[in-house]
Amino acid sequence: MSSVHDTDRALDARPGDSWGRTIARLALGGFLVFAGIGHLSFGREAFQAQVPSWVPLDADAVVLASGVVEVALGTALVAVRGHRRALVGGVVAAFFVAVFPGNISQLVTRTDAFGLDSDAARATRLVFQPLLVGWALWSTGAWETWRRHRGTSVRSE
Repeated sequence: MSSVHDTDRALDARPGDSWGRTIARLALGGFLVFAGIGHLSFGREAFQAQVPSWVPLDADAVVLASGVVEVALGTALVAVRGHRRALVGGVVAAFFVAVFPGNISQLVTRTDAFGLDSDAARATRLVFQPLLVGWALWSTGAWETWRRHRGTSVRSE
């Protein structure tokens, strides 16, 4: 007989899942929740300094909205199970791509925030954004799911 725990495990298990991926996914989820809380509280002013001047919205509203999104995405990385986890990974990766122009703006405008007080420090941060995208895709199995789906649809045409 199968138990509820076996069913949960089956829903959670995916090809390519490993303890390493699980730890990476949970760490990324925790990082996003912490950053989101920072947007909403202790880091709010510093995050406002990072909103590019060309964004046609109130900087505080952008910071608050992105904080809520980060908390939601971080929570989803921790809580979502089964086949939907890859979808969450894709959404998190897209979020990291969406905020990248703000990081570029911080470098170009030489805006100091979070200890990034030199061009070298701000440029180094840019290198890590693609790594965050990869982290989200790898730790959730999103990349493999996309490749598997793409291979199936190409063969069926």
